[in-house]
Amino acid sequence: MGQRCADTRGVVFDNVVIPDENRLGPVGAGFKIAMGAFDHTRPPVASGAIGVAQRAHDEALAYAMQRKTMGKAIIEHQQVAALIAEMAVGIEASRLLTYKAAVTVDNGGKNTHMASMAKYMASEVAMKSTVDAVQVFGGNGFNTEYPVEKLMRDAKIFQIYEGTTQIQKLIIARDAVTQKMSKNE
Repeated sequence: MGQRCADTRGVVFDNVVIPDENRLGPVGAGFKIAMGAFDHTRPPVASGAIGVAQRAHDEALAYAMQRKTMGKAIIEHQQVAALIAEMAVGIEASRLLTYKAAVTVDNGGKNTHMASMAKYMASEVAMKSTVDAVQVFGGNGFNTEYPVEKLMRDAKIFQIYEGTTQIQKLIIARDAVTQKMSKNE
């Protein structure tokens, strides 16, 4: 589908013995350690999604300024301009959430909540921005001669890896409940 240069495969370990000196932590703690790694990996994934969204925005804006219908550039049509504006707002909001998540982890703080918010927002914005860019391009958006159809395919993976959109929502909601309960105590 998208990101064809990423050769993703499943790996199976069968009857593997890890010497004690090569363990990352105590026996049984592997899942918690792996989940903690997401605090560090979700902000860069969000950054990638933002890059795809920004490219979709830039392509759609350039096309909308150049393409003419009814005697004027399509950017002058309210609905096209609205799509461009929505992309810009979503991209900037995603960028700010991602910066906050990255700064938190860089400063040694726990950023599970913010990293999930950044990854969720950026992946959703990337998908929406690329779908909207295809819409701005009209029939040409579906054509492989223009970049937006590939961007749309590339954007989809951001809603899946490093935890799906649904998992991010679950983490965000659980953290909201935990924060509310700790304030009430």
